Amino acid sequence: MENEHERPTTFFRFEDLRIYHKALDYTDWVYLMAKNTTNDPFMKSFFDHFLTSSSGIALNIAEGSSRNKSQFVYYLKMAKSSVRECVVLSTIAKSRSFITDSAYDDSKNHLMEMTKMIGALIGSLQRSVKPGEHDEEEEDE
Repeated sequence: MENEHERPTTFFRFEDLRIYHKALDYTDWVYLMAKNTTNDPFMKSFFDHFLTSSSGIALNIAEGSSRNKSQFVYYLKMAKSSVRECVVLSTIAKSRSFITDSAYDDSKNHLMEMTKMIGALIGSLQRSVKPGEHDEEEEDE
């Protein structure tokens, strides 16, 4: 997951978020794990679900970034739900020997890091909105 999708400031604000790029890197990692498996139908179905869940992290970050702060928090919480799905899927993959113990540890470390980053972003957004205050819809630049 060394492939950082770093770019200069972009039109879409979510592309400037480190957590978005971490999520893309994680999806790449899941894709590589899936690519290394056999053509077993169960395994293919399993990794399809894993890819959907890992993609959900980045997709929710992107979708929420165009909303107001309160709605962005909601989408970030959905991204955290996708992270938790990936924790379970990683555990299942390890127990079924679809991935190695080392790959499992790598997955868990990245998922823990993303959870902390999303939590920090949620906290920052929540501190910036006063209770009862309605923030306006955000627009991409």
